Amino acid sequence: MLALRPNCECCDRDLPPDSDQARICTFECTFCAGCVESRLGGACPNCGGGFVPRPIRPAHLLAKYPPSTERVRKAHAGCAA
Repeated sequence: MLALRPNCECCDRDLPPDSDQARICTFECTFCAGCVESRLGGACPNCGGGFVPRPIRPAHLLAKYPPSTERVRKAHAGCAA
């Protein structure tokens, strides 16, 4: 089951479970669409893989299968302000 991480690993933007702006790679590294397009060139800085839109978990299943609350941030070169 996907962790549904709560933020962009690059800019720390909130990405709630129903966000259509969340992008993930095959390892579930999570970034916002803006960072994927403008800072990362479409490639994951952790594994080099591509991104796809993160699926949205149906609202009625969020209580039984809650999203992660652990925020992940990493100092990627493309993310420097």
